[in-house]
Amino acid sequence: MTASTAVRGPILGTAALLAFLTLVVACGGAPDVGVLNWYVNPDNGGQARLAARCSAASGGRYRLRVLELPRDATSQREQLVRRLAARDASIDLMNLDPPFAPELAAAGFLRPFTDGEARELASGALKAPLEAATWRGKLVAVPLWANTQLLWYRRSVARRAGLDLDAAPVTWAQLVDAAERTGTTVEVQGKRYEGYMVWITALVASAGGSVLEDPAAGKDARPGLDSPAGRAAAAVIRRVATSRAADPALATADEESARAAFQGPRGGFMVNWPYVYGAARDAAAKGTLDAAVLADIGWARYPQVHPGRPSRPPLGGIGLAIGAFSRRAALAVEAARCLSSLESEIAYMIDAKVPVARGAAYDDPRVRAIFPMADLIRGAVDDAAPRPRTPYYVDVSAATVRTFHPPAAVTPDRTPGDAARLIVEVLHDRVLL
Repeated sequence: MTASTAVRGPILGTAALLAFLTLVVACGGAPDVGVLNWYVNPDNGGQARLAARCSAASGGRYRLRVLELPRDATSQREQLVRRLAARDASIDLMNLDPPFAPELAAAGFLRPFTDGEARELASGALKAPLEAATWRGKLVAVPLWANTQLLWYRRSVARRAGLDLDAAPVTWAQLVDAAERTGTTVEVQGKRYEGYMVWITALVASAGGSVLEDPAAGKDARPGLDSPAGRAAAAVIRRVATSRAADPALATADEESARAAFQGPRGGFMVNWPYVYGAARDAAAKGTLDAAVLADIGWARYPQVHPGRPSRPPLGGIGLAIGAFSRRAALAVEAARCLSSLESEIAYMIDAKVPVARGAAYDDPRVRAIFPMADLIRGAVDDAAPRPRTPYYVDVSAATVRTFHPPAAVTPDRTPGDAARLIVEVLHDRVLL
């Protein structure tokens, strides 16, 4: 998630182009075939292959054309907002990060699903991604991917530290102590970007609070950071950032730099998305990662802030939404039904090695062969904490991350209150970020 923030036109990836050309040939360019534009975040080509399968299964009723958005979530949102604000009818289907759905729905940019459509499309979806795809009682995006973070650890390091992560949940304080005892690091995402907001939100939620107390109130939402939960979250950030377990590059660390350090000689513990395990397996298969490192990687539930209080892992993923100005909305619903079916989600989870939103997908033996931690991921997704569900999420996130950065400068007695005040100032247009 580290691409330029410049707003560009959609990019048709190579895999998507090949799939599209194949479909054109197969369909003979028939004029009665409805072309549906599906704007996606870049992946390994799995979405293009899924589009090809659904297009073929439609019997010629529609043909999905896959168009790539920029690589990072912020730039994806910028492009979609600008085009939809211009009432762009070419956006039939689009992938949305969960935090951006309220903004686009409140602006009238998304076509809500009817109650009948929602009952069918939401059936079997895990709780947290389904709630994140709903705005003011209406389903505005079909849960497609459903991501969350786990605690990843080096088994050898945990043994040396005397931690049995299979026996009981671990707290952040225990992790830092264990890393300091073993001369290893606790890898997190501390760069001033969306990934840092993910960490802050999960810490506050795990401490029993929320970044916003009433996010649906829009500009009048009340920040929840200046609270015991907000101060507990700040204490964790400061402890990690100022400890001997901190990566020297913590203030610029994103998912990939954290993964690289975790796999390195000082790697001990890390919070990150499940893709890291598939990436390690692929690297070991190619010989670019020592097989012993792969065998040493373990996984556990996201760390607790307070002992005995279950953690609230962060919620990520992708929702599939229909553009409000699409001229082929009925066909787009039909395509969404195919793309989000249990069969399609299982196929995509196997192909792209990304967790999905339907709980039953995790029971498939082929999925479990790729994700030996499937049950842990499913439970973490179901319990996950969303980032603030507000139409003003971009402002709330920017104000929070700005105040909490750099991590080593965070103080529990000051930072949460400063962040809460800045959020109010930004929401009421008294401060520009």
